[in-house]
Amino acid sequence: MKENQIRIERLAQEQNLSDEDFRVLWQTMDQEDEAFLYAKAREACQRVYGREVYLRGLIEFSSYCKNNCYYCGLRKSNAHAERYRLTQEQILECCDEGYRLGFRTFVLQSGEDPYGTDDRICRIVAAIRQAHPDCAITLSIGEKSRESYQAYFDAGADRYLLRHETADPVHYRALHPPELSCENRKRCLFDLKDIGYQTGCGIMVGSPGQTIDQLLADLHFMKELGPHMIGIGPFIPHRDTPFHDRAPGTLTDTLHLLGILRLMFPHALLPATTALGTIHPRGREKGILAGANVVMPNLSPAAVRGKYLLYDGKICTGEEAAQCHECMEARIRTTGYEVVVSRGDWRPEDNVPSPHRTD
Repeated sequence: MKENQIRIERLAQEQNLSDEDFRVLWQTMDQEDEAFLYAKAREACQRVYGREVYLRGLIEFSSYCKNNCYYCGLRKSNAHAERYRLTQEQILECCDEGYRLGFRTFVLQSGEDPYGTDDRICRIVAAIRQAHPDCAITLSIGEKSRESYQAYFDAGADRYLLRHETADPVHYRALHPPELSCENRKRCLFDLKDIGYQTGCGIMVGSPGQTIDQLLADLHFMKELGPHMIGIGPFIPHRDTPFHDRAPGTLTDTLHLLGILRLMFPHALLPATTALGTIHPRGREKGILAGANVVMPNLSPAAVRGKYLLYDGKICTGEEAAQCHECMEARIRTTGYEVVVSRGDWRPEDNVPSPHRTD
């Protein structure tokens, strides 16, 4: 067995490696090592989740944002961004349509929109909970106070996604304006987990300035946090941001990290992201074959799908549309996996149920 394959085997057994072993593996992996990594990642995923892939219905309900992150097309200084907000009634219509199509998890995502007060968010969450008590409700609306997170949880939210983007404060500063801090982002994630959310973090792979040492810091942070979900995708530049001319992250690096994360976190829910599908026509299928087990089709109204542009070239129509979920299911079946009609709850070793679970 080759040295890197020994490292991968050790990672599968111990769910961690030394920094030096990670560094060597990351920098020297060849195609044979890659195939071995993905096979081990699929084995790890199947031991916990079988060959099931879970659908999340994504509802991008506001493209307004108060922040000016240097990589994001929704940044407040982007005068070319098309802004919109969905009403509570429109959001509920999206959920109703998604439920009819077989979705049992709804992901409400937006920029950090000041219009989305705690009262408004709680009313939306409570209305979805009342209409669809057997469904999971995920929020992805950015940095909030612990009190706000508690209020959303009490209203019925189960899960919260908040990419930390980078665990290295210097790198964080290079990606964000001065008023945002790595320390506060981490505080948010620990608050979410402490409250009882199924908590998701994640990073952009290949973000400007990212080094192997910063990737190692991310792995250390994720081990400390113990996330239930980890969302990663390649950095893709947006033409109306300061990073418009930066090189995108690669498919290969993203798939390698997916495989590594699956072995480190065998119980985590790992999405094959829209960004993967954007940089390669079979990117999400490749993500599943590297250890991912979640896909997130878009439930947003067709009229606004093209306006929520975090990066250039985002797929917004066709098979990305939730209404074409049969097309997506057929594509996923080509990987040997099956889409299931389920909330797709995180499956810890002790099988502790979600606090709002009714099934």
